[in-house]
Amino acid sequence: MTATTTTVFEQFESDVRSYSRMWPTVFDTAKGAWLRDEHGKEYLDFFAGAGALNYGHNNPVLKRALIDYIVGNGITHGLDMATVAKRRLLETFRDLILGPRNLTYKVQFPGPTGTNAVEAALKLARKVTGRQSIISFTNAFHGMTLGSLSVTGNSMKRAGAGIPLVHATPMPFDNYFDGGTADFQWFARALDDSGSGINRPAAVIVETVQGEGGVNVARPEWLRALADLCARREILLIVDDVQMGCGRTGPFFSFEVAGIEPDIVTLSKSIGGYGLPLALTLFKPEFDIWAPGEHNGTFRGNNPAFVTAQVALEHYWSDDRLETSTLELGDRIHTRFVGLTEQFDGLSTRGRGLVQGLAFADASQAGKVSQIAYDNGLLVETSGPSDQVVKLLPPLTIADDELELGLGILADAVASVCRAKDTTR
Repeated sequence: MTATTTTVFEQFESDVRSYSRMWPTVFDTAKGAWLRDEHGKEYLDFFAGAGALNYGHNNPVLKRALIDYIVGNGITHGLDMATVAKRRLLETFRDLILGPRNLTYKVQFPGPTGTNAVEAALKLARKVTGRQSIISFTNAFHGMTLGSLSVTGNSMKRAGAGIPLVHATPMPFDNYFDGGTADFQWFARALDDSGSGINRPAAVIVETVQGEGGVNVARPEWLRALADLCARREILLIVDDVQMGCGRTGPFFSFEVAGIEPDIVTLSKSIGGYGLPLALTLFKPEFDIWAPGEHNGTFRGNNPAFVTAQVALEHYWSDDRLETSTLELGDRIHTRFVGLTEQFDGLSTRGRGLVQGLAFADASQAGKVSQIAYDNGLLVETSGPSDQVVKLLPPLTIADDELELGLGILADAVASVCRAKDTTR
């Protein structure tokens, strides 16, 4: 950025801004997997709005539907009033997503963001069970409002609350002890021991892949064991699919790989299709005990997002082509990452589908790689408690040549930062 273009941001926008510090330019236009700044430089986007743009920037199919809706004077702001756009979305979601998976969830529109969906889920779980405590997991991230922060692991984000975050207890996520402790050994024992000091919780909330936490992937068998533990003790299971849902890991829901059926599911980010704010809280019908208006929000009826969400479901989820492509592209990234781990010291890789992470034993190297990638026209962010993981979230619709171009830029950045392994030993 030049001094002139940064003045208004530096003078008037809060210091809380972060991504603009990582990528110090002024972006102007975007299409597909590309962003262009005001000087015409193009950047390949392996960030995709933190997972809110699974179908790319300005997807032409979704854009056409949105333009037609606006030109036709379609309703924009609808609160929870019944509208044609909402009816079409609900019917499409039922027919293409819930029905084929034998899921009977009710759908709540809690507000436009992921943390709204999480807050509604936590509140509903407490209302259903009459209990207060929630079990969360190490390195979890569920949002920045107070309830969501209480079940988030990151100490810096939690400190921003300014008050004690109570009624939540963290437990070790899968492989937290590197396989050294049996799964759920402490969790199960504490729940059943009247001397443990842990009250029976209302719910357990979990991400199947912890994106912000460092691309930590829960094994299917771990998720199945967790679901069984909750069912046997009448604890509700909440899966936060805000970032990993809508096909990011391959299937529409990230928990499908484990064959489980959570009691409550949260969706946001790419459920709106086009990047428009939209969130859903899904729950089994027997838990729909809300009184009318007991949980609401002014912008829970974002009808343009209903339109783009419906068209995205129709276009991408009427068959399994997107899921198959996502898994194939994810395998390709994984193969390239394995090659880097074999070539350079201090690297490891983890991921599922099109959320892939390259972890650095020296956490400072991840930030350096991200910066060099940016300088060479690739946007990637870092994640994990020490920002030690370079995290890839490219659009699910990315073309093969675009993926290869981005992986090449990233590989060159790694090579410039990391020391090659000594192959003579």
